[in-house]
Amino acid sequence: MRKIAYVFGALAAAGAGTYLIIYLYRWQWQRAMICGVLLLIIEVMLFGLVTLGRLNRIEERLRDSDRRQRELDARQEDVLTRLREPALTREETRFRWLEDPADRSYVFVPVLMVAGVVLSGLAWVVQKVASSTAKPAERRLAGRLAILAAPDPSAPDPSASDPSASDPSAPNRVPDGDRSSAPGDPDDLPPLGTGSGHRTARVTTATVLSVGLVAALVMGLADLTQTRAEEDNEHEATSVLVQVDLRGTDVSAARKALAAQQIWEGCRDSTSVPLRHAPLGDLGKGMFAGVVRPALTDHDLMRLRGCLEDATLERAHLTVVAVNDVESGDDSR
Repeated sequence: MRKIAYVFGALAAAGAGTYLIIYLYRWQWQRAMICGVLLLIIEVMLFGLVTLGRLNRIEERLRDSDRRQRELDARQEDVLTRLREPALTREETRFRWLEDPADRSYVFVPVLMVAGVVLSGLAWVVQKVASSTAKPAERRLAGRLAILAAPDPSAPDPSASDPSASDPSAPNRVPDGDRSSAPGDPDDLPPLGTGSGHRTARVTTATVLSVGLVAALVMGLADLTQTRAEEDNEHEATSVLVQVDLRGTDVSAARKALAAQQIWEGCRDSTSVPLRHAPLGDLGKGMFAGVVRPALTDHDLMRLRGCLEDATLERAHLTVVAVNDVESGDDSR
């Protein structure tokens, strides 16, 4: 169930984030704020679900730990009880002769002393025999381990006194062709610094590629988000055709005209150049036409469209139907 909630939460967050970016691009601030609040709520919900899951797992681990500790304590008590039972039984039957009447005589202490002396003598004999027989075994073991010992650095070089070391025809001399297989030959060792050099080259290459990728990404974003001076619109004016829809009981033409006028007046300052000469005419059936002078650029037109379609007037919705550039004299009638 929690996994399903995670999936639906992730999908909802992705949708809210996508529409947040779209509405910000369209300059529709009210819808962008709603999507942002929805995204924030979904993130808080996902954070709460993740935290609740972590707390549940911690609680389960604590319960399992307590249960295992109780089982271990119970087993320890059981084992301790079983270990103590023979001791208690022996304590009940130990030294019965001490409980007998004092008028009886015993020879327990003298016998115990004599037995201790005899056992000590036997132990001394066993120790002597073991020490005398262990020396040859130690010598044999030292002889077997001598081949594993490192050579003495202060010892003389055997090749200086052995004529077979310099004689090529000696049977025990290693031929020149087989020196590659001789142990300890410096030629067999890999060159120093080869592995570290390759590793340094790989790290350097990866670092350079990462820096280049980050730089390209930053430059691309900077180019996309850079504010540039727009080219002026060569036309005389821009005509905007809008449609007003109302919800409720009063959807008369006068009500639609009032709503359209309020929305239009609220968006006259949404462009970079205030719309001082921008009358709005009623075409009937909820259609209205506005003429904007001077003509709007592409960016101002996008800002005006976003403001009109994102109006906050209650129970009213305005849709931009068409936008056209007009020349001087086309809108005189």
